[in-house]
Amino acid sequence: MVPTDGEPLSVSVALDPARAAGSLVEDVRRGLGSLPRTLPPKWLYDDVGSRLFDDITRLDEYYPTRAERAILEMHAADIVESCDATTLVELGSGTSDKTRLLLDAFTRAGLQRFVPVDVSETTLRDAARRLVDRYPGLVVEALVGDFTLHLGQLPRGGRRLVAFLGGTIGNLYREERAAFLGALADTLEPGEWLLLGTDLVKSADRLVAAYDDPGGVTAAFVKNSLRVLNRELGADFDLEAFSYVPFWDPRMERMDLRLRSETPQRVRIPGAGLELELFAGEEIRVEISTKFRTEQLHRELGAAGFEVVRIFTEDAGDFALTLARLGGG
Repeated sequence: MVPTDGEPLSVSVALDPARAAGSLVEDVRRGLGSLPRTLPPKWLYDDVGSRLFDDITRLDEYYPTRAERAILEMHAADIVESCDATTLVELGSGTSDKTRLLLDAFTRAGLQRFVPVDVSETTLRDAARRLVDRYPGLVVEALVGDFTLHLGQLPRGGRRLVAFLGGTIGNLYREERAAFLGALADTLEPGEWLLLGTDLVKSADRLVAAYDDPGGVTAAFVKNSLRVLNRELGADFDLEAFSYVPFWDPRMERMDLRLRSETPQRVRIPGAGLELELFAGEEIRVEISTKFRTEQLHRELGAAGFEVVRIFTEDAGDFALTLARLGGG
């Protein structure tokens, strides 16, 4: 932990750059070196990607952020009254913009500590400093880390509520969600809390529109994954040779975001020891975004040992915040 200028702020860096580089190489070899080709979405969120995603959340077409914000505006006080947390942890915190609605309610109720967790150190440090200024007396213990790897390094003490907002859990495949929820249950103590944000199933037209804005911000965000590989691994991806292809998968009830090679091309990735031969029309899956039903939330959380206490939605029923408590206490 590194104190910053005497403020009630500390920043712990769990994301070892060397290990992160090794993880990137492993992911690229495994995902791009086999068929169908994939890239894990976590490599979207470098500093540029984090800024682009922040821009996406402000788009008219992208309803999830507004819907989740509406729930927090309506129900933050209800969430506080429904649990006894004294520490709020946010996974994938980014700018912690929406989280301020929770912090407003929690600090009035005596919240003692906030732990934002994000892979982007620059974004995390900037957001943490703003929070210290906004909430005098609140201790902010920021953790630069990957929520799929570093749950065991979350600060202990007090009664924790882990907020995993934005529908981010939908970016994980079913097996990955089960592993993540199991690891979180192993990290928390019985009686501690999870606040989970999930997008809900709705019409395909609305979903596709939310991920295919006319200004091309989402396309730039997804293509940024290739820019990361060019920068970090010396790859020679030509971003202009790829088109962005989002579509709704009704069987898996998820959005599928891909990049399509418009021409035959050879791509070299020296840092991963790979050379790819892509045919015209070949696609790389960069991200999925699963949409949920209420019964599915009960089932997946229950399998990990969490008891659903309340599910909050906004008026349109587009999005859900599920408050769950870890059993066994």
